[in-house]
Parts: sequence; C-alpha cells; structure tokens
Amino acid sequence: MHPFDAEKPPQLAVLLGYAGLVPFVGGALGIWVIPMGWRPFVLAALLDFAAVILAFMGAIHWGLAMRAEETDENAKLQLGLSVIPPLLGWAALAGGLPMGLSLPIFLFAFIGLYLADMHAVRVGLAPQWYPALRTPLTLVVCLSLLVAWASVLIR
Repeated sequence: MHPFDAEKPPQLAVLLGYAGLVPFVGGALGIWVIPMGWRPFVLAALLDFAAVILAFMGAIHWGLAMRAEETDENAKLQLGLSVIPPLLGWAALAGGLPMGLSLPIFLFAFIGLYLADMHAVRVGLAPQWYPALRTPLTLVVCLSLLVAWASVLIR
C-alpha cells in the first residue's frame, strides 16, 4: 500500500483521478459548442456524472471513518460528512430544479466535499498525500461547473 505519510499520491490514483475529469471538462466545454437542441442532454449528463462522483467521494469519507476507533469523535464527524455530498447531488437532480439552481448546488457540494477532505487530512484520517490529489481535481471540477453555469446564465 502507498505510505500514509507520503507527500505524493500514488500514480494510479493520479491517473484515474485525472481520467475522471474528462466528463466534467468535456461536458462543460461541450455545452458551448454543440447545437442548442443538445444542450439539455449534455447538461443533464454532466450533472448525472457529478452526482455519481459526489456519492463516490462521500463513500471515501465513510471508509476513512470506518478505519478509526469507535470513540474517535473526528471519525464520527467524518461519517456524518460522508452522506451530505450525495444527498445534495440527489436533491439537485430529483428536485426538478432549473439548471441555473442545480449547478450552484453541485458547486457548493464539491467545495464542501473539498473542505471535508482537508479536515480528514488535518485530523489524521486521510493520508498526507490526499491534498496533492484532491486540490487540482477539485479546482478543475469547480471550474467546469462554473463554465456550465455561465452557459446557462448567458445563453
């Protein structure tokens, strides 16, 4: 296993993390170049993928909490934080909200998830290399959601 106190993330995690950005970047940029009739489909696909990733990332926090002692208050907090991102993603999708409202909810959820990631590192639940992986990934995800949101607001 990759050392918990390593400064750099495992190469496979980096490769898979960056591969996961393809739907975000492709969706956000695609909205600007495809015919107008396809925009709702691309926006919906982008938000569907974002919801899946929020659930995946929330599950990571569940796993981080599971490896701690039962009495660890930080682990209990992390366990609670693990369910918030997927619930926000689900609410944004299932609530039938307009895209102009759903996109900022997703943006807020990813920023909150990043803060939970950094909290997990600070309290020793997540590895020291985690910020080196999460920071650039979160930045690209948030920029992609902002680009998509701008397309909804402008067009």
